Amino acid sequence: MKSERISDFLMVTFLFSWILWIPVAMISNGFTFPEPIQSFLRSPYNPAAFGPTLAAIILTYRYGGRDELVAFLRKGIKRDFPRIWWAIILLLFPVITALSLYLGVLWGDPQPFLYWTSNPLIVPLVFLYILFLGGPLQEEFGWRGYALPRLQERHSPIYAAIIIGIIWGLWHIPLFFIQGSIQSQVPFWSFMILIISASVIYTWVYNSTGSILATMIIHTTGNLSYFLFPVQSTIAGGVFLMILNVSAALAVLLFAGSELKTDFS
Repeated sequence: MKSERISDFLMVTFLFSWILWIPVAMISNGFTFPEPIQSFLRSPYNPAAFGPTLAAIILTYRYGGRDELVAFLRKGIKRDFPRIWWAIILLLFPVITALSLYLGVLWGDPQPFLYWTSNPLIVPLVFLYILFLGGPLQEEFGWRGYALPRLQERHSPIYAAIIIGIIWGLWHIPLFFIQGSIQSQVPFWSFMILIISASVIYTWVYNSTGSILATMIIHTTGNLSYFLFPVQSTIAGGVFLMILNVSAALAVLLFAGSELKTDFS
């Protein structure tokens, strides 16, 4: 039954997202659709990225009923974890990305203009946009909230994290063909390295806190860090970004062990 739930989750997730993303990729490569369909597909209201969370909600209700769904959704507001986790989920990825950009500039990359420094009030607005429409809410109920616990029933946490990282990366494939997406600006292999490293770190956060909210916040600050410090527009900085992300994932593994769980209480 559990394996069927995972396969059902992946089927719903990929079908829902790719049916709505592939036409956008086609538009980016010259194909046209009748209006207003084309405008909807290219708008922020295209719900393609909600595939993982939608699949998780549907299957949780189908197999567990209302009570299990309510308990599942409550993990999205669970914040009763030690305060040190707030420092980790808010600062880890911005520090990594800022350091990568700095090292890249020292190595010879041109220094990008950080235009948000002249209008810092835009940062919390971008944070909220990313949280609700830039990935975290759309994905974390699915990847960490639903798929991770079920995979960990059959695999060790580190293997479950790697498996999810690979699937999570493959799920993004249509975005590599959509102009303007972050994925269209980086090589696929480097994206996979980054996302598998992130999956290890997110697994550590989820296993240690039991909170989908915590994974949504670290996902938000991870995506926000590319807005704050546009390292993807650099060459050496991009290399340092991969090195530091892999190093962070290995440090988590060494610190937390193969169970990827730390008790700070």
